[in-house]
Amino acid sequence: MPNLKDIQRRIGSVKKTQQITRAMRMVAGAKLRRAQDSISAARPYADRLRATLAEVARCNRDAEHPLLQPRPQSRQAEIVVVTSNRGLCGAFNSNVLKHAETLVAERENRGIQVVVTTAGRKATDYFRRRGRRIVENWEHEAWVGYGRAVTIAGSVSRRYAEGEADEVLLVYSEFVSPMTQTPRDVRLLPVIAEEEADAALPFEIEPNPASLLAVLVPKAVEAAVYRALLENQAGEHAARMTAMESATRNTEELIEKLTLQFNRARQAAITKELMEIVSGAEAL
Repeated sequence: MPNLKDIQRRIGSVKKTQQITRAMRMVAGAKLRRAQDSISAARPYADRLRATLAEVARCNRDAEHPLLQPRPQSRQAEIVVVTSNRGLCGAFNSNVLKHAETLVAERENRGIQVVVTTAGRKATDYFRRRGRRIVENWEHEAWVGYGRAVTIAGSVSRRYAEGEADEVLLVYSEFVSPMTQTPRDVRLLPVIAEEEADAALPFEIEPNPASLLAVLVPKAVEAAVYRALLENQAGEHAARMTAMESATRNTEELIEKLTLQFNRARQAAITKELMEIVSGAEAL
């Protein structure tokens, strides 16, 4: 049975841990509010841009933009996996990585070679440990910026246009609420599927659909990547806030148990001393 000093030392250690988890929960909560505002503002833009692109593509079914051309037979797929740089956020990263592994297994079972691009240190470490080929890896900035999304989208689009990948999937965690983050995958490239370009619209586009597509297609890819980064950022802070809140409650329960253990040990020590004193007095 541990002595009183050991229990006191443990209580002090747990209290210091509690201070850290409480501070991290408050910081994550403050960052979450800002991240939630960012993703709420970005979602309508990304959705409208995608819808506009689909409308323009329907007006130009013979568009020759390289990012619109589907490959009849997919031989190589690239999966862009977005996670956080840091941990201490519960199962947030592991859920995304499991989802990505499922997609990889499905395609490899069909004889498709799969390569990975990672955005986030956790994804990079995960796939490196498993010997997976990583084409590129990116680490997040202190705060997600559109410039990083442009860089990632440009690299992925170049590889697709040059035939290095026949399909590009984007895997990230969608922010639903502070308590819920759902792993999601979207087809990043090709941008428009063949079945989406089966009807003409009753209006004209100036100067012409091809010129507009040349501008819209890269923007749509950039917006999709940017949205994924923002969703990941909001989800990370929400998951960390929830994990640190749970950790703080656990430290409170542990402190109560250790305090009770300390009081019992002290009472036992006092009782033992009293018995020794009484025994000594009787011996005299």
